[in-house]
Amino acid sequence: MMSAAHMPVLLEEVMAAAAPLDGALVVDGTFGAGGYSREALRRGAAKVYAFDRDPDAASAGRALGVDALEIVEASFSRMEEELAARGVEAVDAVMLDIGVSSMQLDQAERGFSFREDGPLDMRMSQAGRSAADVVNETEEAELADLIYLYGEERRSRQVARALVAARPLTRTAETAAVVRKAAGQRPGQKTDAATKTFQALRIAVNDELGELERGLAAAERLLRPEGRLVVVSFHSLEDRIVKQFLRERSGGTPAGSRHLPVQEAGPKATFRKPRKQVRAGKDELAGNPRSRSATLRSAVRTSAPAWNDEGGAR
Repeated sequence: MMSAAHMPVLLEEVMAAAAPLDGALVVDGTFGAGGYSREALRRGAAKVYAFDRDPDAASAGRALGVDALEIVEASFSRMEEELAARGVEAVDAVMLDIGVSSMQLDQAERGFSFREDGPLDMRMSQAGRSAADVVNETEEAELADLIYLYGEERRSRQVARALVAARPLTRTAETAAVVRKAAGQRPGQKTDAATKTFQALRIAVNDELGELERGLAAAERLLRPEGRLVVVSFHSLEDRIVKQFLRERSGGTPAGSRHLPVQEAGPKATFRKPRKQVRAGKDELAGNPRSRSATLRSAVRTSAPAWNDEGGAR
């Protein structure tokens, strides 16, 4: 059983958006604690291919020993290649829960959170460049841009200057203290002043926005007609990418000006008009604080060919 801290957000809403699930082939792009995967199987899915680049999550998933659940230790942006290697060319639903998992946040040794001291790590795959590497090796101007772009931190230049002056930084507590001072933490401030910078470092370390863009395109190619794409995001940067993708792919881009030459029609819409965004209700907000920032967007696949990287049909 999952603890309350590890309950997936908007579970009922995700399952409703992914339905019908009876006999379906499903991709759970972010396995985490397995809440979406197990619920999809409980509701009749024939098979769930659950992706997670975190070795700990993948190992826990395999330990469940569920025949209809196949754990794929890889980034969800690789869903097309990984499923092709398993002889799967199309699926009925793709579910994505974007961002860091509760388990990663809860483990101080993973370095995602500043609530408890731990190594400045933040690597979901537990391989490659760490947050400490980013902080200690990135030029000040580039670091400031990164913090501004991925954390939407208005005092990014002050924060970057302070981080560079405090190098080398290897622990989350010391790093958070530097950021708080530079960002102007005030007594009684509701949100910790280190939040935005830690978000920016995590996104940079794991290429989260690039992963999301590639994953959405892969889902478009993999979903069969009438297949469902369901995405839960947790901050404006992610949600903006999902919203724009679905708007473009459903033919919802703004019309051209009548004062300009008529342009050729673009590729056919690969998704029907997206459903209205969904946020957590009062009951879930009371029992699952993580749901406060969650936004669900979903759409149904048409039979049109997937777009290519240049925006045209494949």
